[in-house]
Amino acid sequence: GYNMAKQVDIVALGELLIDFTEAGQSKDGRRLFEQNPGGAPANLLTVASHMGYSTAFIGKVGADMHGAFLKKTLEKEGISTDTIIEDPDYFTTLAFVAIDESGEREFSFARKPGADTQLTKEELDRRLLSDCRIFHFGSLSLTNEPARETTMEAATIAKGAGAVISYDPNYRATLWSSEAEAAENMKSMIPYADVMKVSDEESLLLTGETTYEAAADKLLAMGPKLIAVTLGSEGVLMATKEKKERIKGFSVQSVDTTGAGDSFWGGTLSAYLSLEKPIESLTWEEIHHCAVCGNATAALCVQKRGGIPAIPTKEEVEQMLTEKLC
Repeated sequence: GYNMAKQVDIVALGELLIDFTEAGQSKDGRRLFEQNPGGAPANLLTVASHMGYSTAFIGKVGADMHGAFLKKTLEKEGISTDTIIEDPDYFTTLAFVAIDESGEREFSFARKPGADTQLTKEELDRRLLSDCRIFHFGSLSLTNEPARETTMEAATIAKGAGAVISYDPNYRATLWSSEAEAAENMKSMIPYADVMKVSDEESLLLTGETTYEAAADKLLAMGPKLIAVTLGSEGVLMATKEKKERIKGFSVQSVDTTGAGDSFWGGTLSAYLSLEKPIESLTWEEIHHCAVCGNATAALCVQKRGGIPAIPTKEEVEQMLTEKLC
C-alpha cells in the first residue's frame, strides 16, 4: 500500500562529483575551468529540497577538498548528508566539461577509480532505504563494482519496503567500454523501476527503436509504470501503457543545459509527491500536471550556468506556472 508515514520523501544514491566546467580564458589565452558541484542524483535532490521535501543522499566522496566542498554544498541545500562517506583511499570523482558553440557538453572524467564507484553494500543505511517514499538512482553507479552491486542491493531494499523506485539511465559514453555494454548494463536495472526518465538519445540507444513513442512502448514492456522521454527544448514525451503524449516545453534562452534533465525529473517527482497517491492511480491530467511542473523547473535551470547553482527556487517555479496559466 501507499505509505505516507515514511520519514524521508526522496533518497538518492549515486555519484557526487565536481564538474570542472569551461569558463572562458585566462589573460594568456589558456582555458579556465570553474569548480561546479555536480552529479545527477544531487541535482535532482536539490530540486526536491527547494520544493520543500525532505531528502537524503547516499554516496561516497574522497577525504579531500572536493569531497568537503560537495558535502557542504548539499548541506546548504538542505539535503541530509549523514550517509555520505568520505573515503581516505580514493579521490573525489572529477568531470572536465568542455562546452561547444551550441551549448552541448563534452566530458572527460578523472575516475580510475573515483570515490563514487567505491561504495560497498556494507556501507548502506538499510533503515534509511526502508524509510523513504521515493528511491532514485542513475546509471553512473552501474559502471564499476562495487558501486554496481551496491546500487542493486539498495534498490532491492527500498522496493521491498514499498518505495517508488525512480531510475535515470544517464548515458556518458566515455565511462563504458562500448555502447553495447552500456545499453546492456543500463537495461538490467529497468525492471526494478516504477518510474523512469530517459533522454531522447538514451531511449533509442536502450531500445534500438527509431521513434521515441516506439522506444517508450519497449521500455514500458520491461516493467516501469511511467516513462518520461525528455526532448530537449521540445519538452517531454510522457508515456504509460494506456496513453502517450508530447508535452511542450517553455521557450527560453538556454545558457547551459547542465542539470536540465535532473531539474525536469526533480520537478516532476516533487509534483507527484504532492498528489500523495500511488503511480498507478494517477489520472492523465495529474501526469500532465507533473510534467508541466518538470518543464518549468528545467526551463529555469537552463537559463543559468552550472547544475546545483542553477536550480530554481519554489517561488520561481510557481511564478512560471502561474504565468503559463494566465
